[in-house]
Amino acid sequence: MLSKLAEFLVFGFMPLVVGMLAVPAVATADETLVTGEVLYRERIALPANAVLSVQLADVSLADAPARILGEQKIDPAGQVPIRFAIPFDPTAIKTNMTYALQARISVDDQLWFINDVRHTLDPLTAGPQTIQVKMVRQSAATEEVTIFDRDWVAEEIDGAAAHDKAKPTLRIGTDGKVSGRGGCNGFFGSAKVDGSKVQFGQIGSTEMACEQAVMDQEHRFHQALERAATFKIEDGKLLVADKDGKDILRFAAGS
Repeated sequence: MLSKLAEFLVFGFMPLVVGMLAVPAVATADETLVTGEVLYRERIALPANAVLSVQLADVSLADAPARILGEQKIDPAGQVPIRFAIPFDPTAIKTNMTYALQARISVDDQLWFINDVRHTLDPLTAGPQTIQVKMVRQSAATEEVTIFDRDWVAEEIDGAAAHDKAKPTLRIGTDGKVSGRGGCNGFFGSAKVDGSKVQFGQIGSTEMACEQAVMDQEHRFHQALERAATFKIEDGKLLVADKDGKDILRFAAGS
């Protein structure tokens, strides 16, 4: 009797157990993705609160709003290149229709970057996509978000007014190169800008001699640049602060 029971357990129950283990998981609907990355040419870091939105849209009708078929919002966006993956329903894709990707980067609900060239694709066959966006400059307020490629004229250095006839100047290129005049001598160097953070590298300058008051001011100006830690732009003024948050330089936009 015991032998029959053992035989039943081995040859009766075991196939049942094996059969249960072999049952596949319930299949889910296929998910189709459009993948790729977003980048831009400007050499500027995105602030920590930047948000990227990428949409797959039906843009077939020129006189009607685009129909959004899928979207991914990346918050925070991080730094470029920013990778994305947009899920969409493949059955929504129709022949003889036009589809495109739309990308935009915003900061505090203000538009910073957008693709200004239509990026068309066939969502069903497209491989990874690269979308290049451009910085928008639609208004003076938008322009004020960057300190790059403009001349700044110092108004105050450590709380003291700059010399009327020898105000230092500063220019930071998108490539990180720095140039300007300290009031007497021209100077050059580099800067690292990351969001609202700024750090100046070693400054080199010419060696002309000027009146002592101007030379003293130039020395204080260079020292202030070395202590720079953050910046902000308010009402057209560039304010640079040290690591303790104390304003050490104030600039006006040059002509």
